[in-house]
Amino acid sequence: MRPPRPDIAIPPIPSGLDWIGDPVESIDRLVAARPVLVQFFDFAQLNSIRTLPYLRAWHERYEAEGLATIGVHSPRFPFTQDKAVVAGAVDRLGIDWPVAVDPEFALWRIYEPHGWPALFLWGQGGALRWYHLGEGEYAGTEEEIREALPERNGGGEWPPLLEPIRPSDAPDVKVIAPTPEVFPGGSTEEPWSSTNGDPTLELDYEAGGAYAATDGEGRISIRVDGEEREPIEVKHPGLHELATHERTERHKLELTPSPGLLVYSIQFAAALP
Repeated sequence: MRPPRPDIAIPPIPSGLDWIGDPVESIDRLVAARPVLVQFFDFAQLNSIRTLPYLRAWHERYEAEGLATIGVHSPRFPFTQDKAVVAGAVDRLGIDWPVAVDPEFALWRIYEPHGWPALFLWGQGGALRWYHLGEGEYAGTEEEIREALPERNGGGEWPPLLEPIRPSDAPDVKVIAPTPEVFPGGSTEEPWSSTNGDPTLELDYEAGGAYAATDGEGRISIRVDGEEREPIEVKHPGLHELATHERTERHKLELTPSPGLLVYSIQFAAALP
């Protein structure tokens, strides 16, 4: 959405941050030359992951037109704090713009994004033009990016806006709110593992898909409504797809992870009715 007033200026970048990719030494110099798109995300948070295809497409479409993109990784879980782990995720996810590693939430406190993912579009000169919390508003965001760019290189018409990647991404579409995120260990700070008592995690859900945020390596055996599915080989920390559906469905999920594999949360995707 558009900001409540036109004079909100881009904040400075605190000194001492680690970067993945080329560091941004001066946000003032950068924004003096071009509009800047800043996204706060966590690589093990479902909504963050679902927005990344749009970020990649906008970066590919509009970098040559003058758009700069910056990621800020503010960790939601203990296992997403380490720079080396974040760097591995950035590589796997195909993020080829600079990412600030923000384990102490220095940038988070300045921006106050209120959640993951959060998107801020700063116009050339540094005034806030657009911001959005969570998924959605992809067409609106792309239109604002185009308006923020000074002029298309070579002139001519812009190509059509990106097509929705998922049916639930279409403008004004109605979706069913999914089952709330489950923290089997009790919180974002406390994981669950099969070595602590019952080796199987059972839960019911209503959603377009289920995903596990895990740390460690191993295997997750899966049963959906009592039917055994292909197990998941977990080779890195992050988010792993457990089940996906074309529309919102109700199911019973049973997970049996390898001993020592830490399950921090089970997250669910919104979908059409």
